[in-house]
This record gives sequence, C-alpha cells and structure tokens, in this order.
Amino acid sequence: MPPKGATRKKAVNDGSTTHTPTLAEQLSYLHSPRPFKNPNYTKNANRRTKNLKTVLGQERERERVERERRRQERDSQAMDIYEVKKELVEVDEEISTYLSIEAPPSVLPQRHYCDITGLEAPYTDPRTGLRYHDKSVYELIKNLSPSAAKDYLAARGVNPVVR
Repeated sequence: MPPKGATRKKAVNDGSTTHTPTLAEQLSYLHSPRPFKNPNYTKNANRRTKNLKTVLGQERERERVERERRRQERDSQAMDIYEVKKELVEVDEEISTYLSIEAPPSVLPQRHYCDITGLEAPYTDPRTGLRYHDKSVYELIKNLSPSAAKDYLAARGVNPVVR
C-alpha cells in the first residue's frame, strides 16, 4: 500500500518503448541450460528419510564389512607370499614399532586416582590409606569396614595395612 498522500503514477504504454533488461536479469542464470542436471530424473516417492543415527550405523557397518573383506584378501595373499619369503633373507627382528621404542621415565609426578570412583584423588585417608576424590567419598570411606578397605587396597595392588 502506498504511503498516505502519495499517488501512483501510471506508466504510459504507447507501444513504442521496449523492455530493457535490468542488471539482475542480465546476470541471471535462470534461463541458461543446465548440462549437470539429468532431464530424465524423477523423484522416488517411496524413499523414506533416515535419521543421523541410522546413517552413521549403516556407514560403520559398511566400513566394518570392507575392513573384513580387505583382511581376508590380505590373509590369502600372505599365505602365498609366506612360501616365497622362506627362501628370501630373514627380516631383521629389531624393527622399531610404537611399542618397542624406549623412552626415559616421565618427569611429571605420578597421578593418583580415587579407589572408589576412579576420578583424580588429591586426598588420602590417613586411617585406611585409601585415596579419595572429595568429601562425599570420604564420608563413604569413614563408614567402610576394615575388610572392605583391605579389598579396595588389594585391588590397587597395595599391601593392605589397616589400623
């Protein structure tokens, strides 16, 4: 609706003026051919949508099957290659792997974990020697029987001495 007091001017169409395209119309790709689109495509009405959990589960299953297939191929090739390798020179057993690399001990202090919850334990009960995370766990430790405290210490691998 036009603002109050404004009147609309009617365009005079005498037939002599031609339509000049605007810049947006000149740059538009609306009527350009699209070779990347399949003109014979029809949408499948029976296809249902899947949620993310379903899609990820199917992807994991597909990857697992692919890994299993590759492993079986590799095993069958290894059996063929094994016979050939017997005739070749022995492979050096001192190949460095992630597990065989020697490293100096850490300079950081060893971390202590709560014997009850498994969280980091900044505190130790002086009576039982159990490590605990916070006040609520300490209340539980105070109510433990000496045999239960020994069991927790034994689980950690400490020689249990409960006073």
